[in-house]
Amino acid sequence: MTKKKKNSSLNIADKNFKKLSIQVSLNGLSFCVADTVSQKILISDRVDFSDEKNPMEIKNELENLFQQHDIEEMQFDEVVVVHRNTLFGLVPKSLFQSDNLNEYLKFNTKVLATDVLAFDEVENHDLVNVYVPYVNINNYIYDLFGEFNFMHNGTVLLQSLMNNQSQSLETTCFAHVNKNQLDITVLNQRKLLLYNSFKYHTKEDFAYYLLFVIEQLELDPKTVTVKLFGAIEEDDDIYQLCYNYIQNISIFAPSTPQLIKLGEPTASSLDFTLINTI
Repeated sequence: MTKKKKNSSLNIADKNFKKLSIQVSLNGLSFCVADTVSQKILISDRVDFSDEKNPMEIKNELENLFQQHDIEEMQFDEVVVVHRNTLFGLVPKSLFQSDNLNEYLKFNTKVLATDVLAFDEVENHDLVNVYVPYVNINNYIYDLFGEFNFMHNGTVLLQSLMNNQSQSLETTCFAHVNKNQLDITVLNQRKLLLYNSFKYHTKEDFAYYLLFVIEQLELDPKTVTVKLFGAIEEDDDIYQLCYNYIQNISIFAPSTPQLIKLGEPTASSLDFTLINTI
């Protein structure tokens, strides 16, 4: 299982200018096909599961989703898979050694002997993200399309937020909301203070993790800026509960890459991290 290497000798006549981006988690799947010339999303879809599934079930669900849209019959210039899970750890690039991947995860993640570990460099920042990808998904995608790129959702999230945050002196807490998973990124002047991911099942779980992070960083819930984005609206129970404890909280609408021309209903089927792989 290797990440795709760019072939600079590829004849432009052989290109079809289509890119497939896929996001995989135990709670759901999403994908989109983008035309990189017209700058449009051609196809997109997502499936959310009522109960968490195992990796084998996820593969079957992805096959079904692809078959609904004839994705397996298509050809792409580039394929990207984003693995969303909480099985990761961040390492300063200056301390990172690729032969010590297991050491970086064993204290905060249950790593099985059969797990294959991978890592991403967080571009433009002194960080390496070590994680456990869904190997069976990677194998399935490789069988369909050959070599491809894959990464952890945390890598995409960190690169997007850190590269686009202003040089403001204020500390900002970004909370990316997904079904049963909360990704919290705390930044100050594009410097990462904390990134962590939590599984939650109730609105009380969500509020607890968010307030816990604020407390651990010795921030004041009355003054810290908290921006929620993803699967969240102001009239949601989660937002209303957090609003009772955090004064400066709001819904955040991240900017999308210049490539994207979403429109509706496409926008509702695409996740922030998926959009930022295009």
